[in-house]
Amino acid sequence: MRRKRLLWIAPAAIAGMVLFAFIGGEVVLHLWNWLLPGLFGWKQLTFWQALALLALCRILFGGFGMRGGRDGMRSRIRRRVAERWDRMTPEEREKYSQCFRGRWERKAMEDSRPSV
Repeated sequence: MRRKRLLWIAPAAIAGMVLFAFIGGEVVLHLWNWLLPGLFGWKQLTFWQALALLALCRILFGGFGMRGGRDGMRSRIRRRVAERWDRMTPEEREKYSQCFRGRWERKAMEDSRPSV
């Protein structure tokens, strides 16, 4: 049963990725060719150039989509800190809090000091 499901899911996933790339390339192609030649006098794009532009923008501005990007990294860090906090004894929590209070107070004092 599981093998039959995998045999069906793999081609569907590949077809979905190809369809998504095609639609994304077409959207970029039509938006570029509609706006930029008239506004800035730039040349029109072909489909393959639009697809490459879409991939480049994804790499530069969206990452590769692995592990949720930056927000995923922040949530993992928060989760790990919360797990450590839960395992701490009350004395360890107080010591940890005092350490960070000292850091923040020093930083606040340096920021409020008038510059010469």
